[in-house]
Amino acid sequence: MRNDRENLIMQMAEDFAVHVIHYCDELNSKKQFLMAKQLFRSGTSIGANIAEAQNAESLPDFVHKFKIAAKEIDETAYWLRICKRVNLMHSESKLHSDLEGVNKVVSKIL
Repeated sequence: MRNDRENLIMQMAEDFAVHVIHYCDELNSKKQFLMAKQLFRSGTSIGANIAEAQNAESLPDFVHKFKIAAKEIDETAYWLRICKRVNLMHSESKLHSDLEGVNKVVSKIL
């Protein structure tokens, strides 16, 4: 991993992943294990794909990793909407706004 300068999108994705992990802990405490698992996987995968893109073998590989991250953003947004619809979301605005910020930067990079 390149550590030669600050990386805004990596920091945003990591911050979002931490927030998702804490929220999934809350879901698990409400016995919403399947919802927590789905949200955990998609929400943390965003940053994992962005991290992989940092050492891409080529420009097409870099773009591919970011496109996967974009798909994971869409999936995460879906699970957050479902959580809201079944009244599992109490802090939806923070998660949604953080996800929106990550999405804007990923879209700009693509």
